[in-house]
Amino acid sequence: MKKAIIYSSALLLMGTVMFSSCEDFLDKEPSNQLTKGQTFSEWKTMEQFHLDTYNFLRNGECRINNSWLDAATDLSECSMSSSGTRVSFNIGNYYASGAANELTDPWEHYYRGIRKCNMLLDTIETVPKAADESQETYELHKEWYKGEAKFFRAYFYWELFLRYGPIPVVKEVLDPDGDLLSGYTTRPTLKEYVVDFIIDELRQAENMVMDYESSHLSGNEGRINKDICCALLSRIYLYMASPRYAEESGITWQQAADETKRFIDTYGSHYRLYTDGGSYVANYTNAILLNAHTESNPEVIFYRSDVSQGWSSYGFNNDTPVGSGGNGGNCPSQNLVDMYDMADGNSPFLSYDATGAPVYINDRPQINTALNYDDTHPTENRDPRLTASILFHGQTWSGRMIDVREGMADNPTGNANATPTGYYMRKYMPEVILQNNHTGTSYRNWIIIRYAEILLNYAEALNEVNGPTEEVCDLLEQVRSRVGMNIDLYRDRPDLQHKDEMRNFIHKERTVELAFEEHRGWDLRRWNVATEALSRPIYGVDVDENGNYTRKIAQQRVFEDRMYLYPIPETEYWKTGIENNPGW
Repeated sequence: MKKAIIYSSALLLMGTVMFSSCEDFLDKEPSNQLTKGQTFSEWKTMEQFHLDTYNFLRNGECRINNSWLDAATDLSECSMSSSGTRVSFNIGNYYASGAANELTDPWEHYYRGIRKCNMLLDTIETVPKAADESQETYELHKEWYKGEAKFFRAYFYWELFLRYGPIPVVKEVLDPDGDLLSGYTTRPTLKEYVVDFIIDELRQAENMVMDYESSHLSGNEGRINKDICCALLSRIYLYMASPRYAEESGITWQQAADETKRFIDTYGSHYRLYTDGGSYVANYTNAILLNAHTESNPEVIFYRSDVSQGWSSYGFNNDTPVGSGGNGGNCPSQNLVDMYDMADGNSPFLSYDATGAPVYINDRPQINTALNYDDTHPTENRDPRLTASILFHGQTWSGRMIDVREGMADNPTGNANATPTGYYMRKYMPEVILQNNHTGTSYRNWIIIRYAEILLNYAEALNEVNGPTEEVCDLLEQVRSRVGMNIDLYRDRPDLQHKDEMRNFIHKERTVELAFEEHRGWDLRRWNVATEALSRPIYGVDVDENGNYTRKIAQQRVFEDRMYLYPIPETEYWKTGIENNPGW
């Protein structure tokens, strides 16, 4: 493999990342274009090198073979019976070939992104300004770029932390001709890794990157700004105050609440929940599908936006019902359906656990008989977010009716990709892509942080500090009322009067609001309830000829305590002797 450093001309937020597999820790990148010296010899090439770092933001498609990451949680099941999560993560087989890309790709991918950040921070002061640029602009842009590099370095390390725990922090440009792991085999403590490094790095970045107004000028759309830094800090503080991490981090729920309040007070005026869709379902649908800039979505804070894509070029075909010509893909579970409230805002089941799910007895939730809930028609009269997120039998979508009865369009006999749960995914799926015989195109935004998460972060932290106060309920009501669930939680929900009950409710509310946005697996881990949630069966439904639903077990799941973390990729472990995660 060539030792020179790559320069990529990929433009900001355009296209997918193309990279070859690494053969070493922080592997040197192949080059057939420019050397490091050439890249940093002038401002333009350095700038293009830096902006390519945005391409290291990952989207949600095909994380585990052909599966979404949430298909490795209780939210869904992959329809593909011989690949993806069904034959790997979901049965405890993390070393299966279908799991390999999720175990190893993040390690290689993010460390490569970190190397780019380190190179920029190490070299930018030596890059001469462009001839047509003023000294003032030159200094300002240098500060922005250094701040962005610090942000990305922190964000990449955070993503690595979620999967592998604290791992070696590299802040220098390592010699690609040397022993890249020399001096980097000792793993830091959680506090050293997250609190002392990542949080500090983000605070520095927040003071350096552009402000909201500058990030919305032409040419800067999607760039990292101060708001994004603070929003990510809100998330990290919430995690560090959570049961799994609080003792080691030393961060309290009050600190988590204060950090999120800082975002709301300082930057919150720039954002609001999307409510311009014309209907409750459209409000939620458009909050996901519309981007922040060209389509004026005020809810999106941090996202990756790819160029307009066709039917087969970006995975739309993988996640579309088989009756629409797709491969089924990420199929929501009855477990998720059970977490949605009724349309009036009351809960259809008697009790919920700390995972956010209803308490199951003999594979069935306990129905609240005081409400008009019918388990043979579980999608009727439910929270509009269910309709916006999940395709179910009888629903009209893209000009046709979803039909999952045996032998019908979406459950044809002998089709291996037909839904195993009785449901298909609607969220993140623009109907325009199916128009004119799959010849339509659409942008696909991958949302990393949106304003609804900020409100939920604040509600969760405040409840842990003070219990279910009126302020906690108001935060939750903001999220629920944009889909028409206007019940007064503080006064009209006697089942939510204690901290523990409200905690379970917030866990449920967070799950349904953020479903398929890659929160569920990490939330379950930080709450210390992943074993309970991810070892219970995945439930689905069969629909008979009369349209009546019958519950079934779609898959028996396996989750052990060691699966809270991924194993260190075997190649790194064998080569270096770095300490592996417990149980691996």
